[in-house]
Amino acid sequence: MSDKRAALTYSSYLGLDEVLGAQRPRTAEHDELLFIVIHQVYELWFKQLLHEGAYLQRRLEDSDTTHALHALKRMLTILKTVVAQIDVLETMTPRQFLTFRDRLEAASGFQSGQFRELEAMLGRRDARALEAYDPDSVEHARIAAAMARPSLFDSFVRYLDNQGYSAGAAALDRDVTQPLEPSDAVQHALLAAYADDGEPAQVCERMIDLDEGVMEWRYRHVQMVRRTIGDKRGTGGSGGASYLATTLLRPAFPDLWAVRTEL
Repeated sequence: MSDKRAALTYSSYLGLDEVLGAQRPRTAEHDELLFIVIHQVYELWFKQLLHEGAYLQRRLEDSDTTHALHALKRMLTILKTVVAQIDVLETMTPRQFLTFRDRLEAASGFQSGQFRELEAMLGRRDARALEAYDPDSVEHARIAAAMARPSLFDSFVRYLDNQGYSAGAAALDRDVTQPLEPSDAVQHALLAAYADDGEPAQVCERMIDLDEGVMEWRYRHVQMVRRTIGDKRGTGGSGGASYLATTLLRPAFPDLWAVRTEL
């Protein structure tokens, strides 16, 4: 009996019919397609960052330094790509955006479930992040689950402990549903790792690079919103640039920043 299954092609492997059919502008305005494509690509990169972040946590908890460093490098490179996409979005002028902005209705980037999940993976623990989602929605469940799991920094502290730089039981057994707080014991472990200047110190530096990369994305995003809509409220009633500005310079890994003055 012959196999009548269609041969795998470039298009079928990538699901291009679904991907290229997922752009559905609500107006005939030329610039709306760019707006949709950019944000869909953001979501694809957020999906990959979550995938890499979960892998990184497993590598850290298994004391696999080589693959942890590789995962961190990939995440940093993705973040640079995400930031660079803002240059493309900024080719759209405020007037061009206003030609279709009203048709967005209540839709807002503030509702990105994957970005909220990424924040939770990095350590954010704030129930307000769930308020934009129906309690029965997939997004609500995924964000809540991420807030209940150890964060990336929790896995990093365990990695340091496995490498001989212990922050003590309080750090290793902390309630992971609570926000990360600066810890003298964790900072002592970090300083010891830096003093030895080995592979764990390299992981420390890549971790702070990751934190800085997220803050760079936030800054560029705020500036893009400011130049596009000024002080107007965001779509969906969000605070727009004024709200986004409150998220700047809020590190995910405060202990890594706290030790800089003592290195």
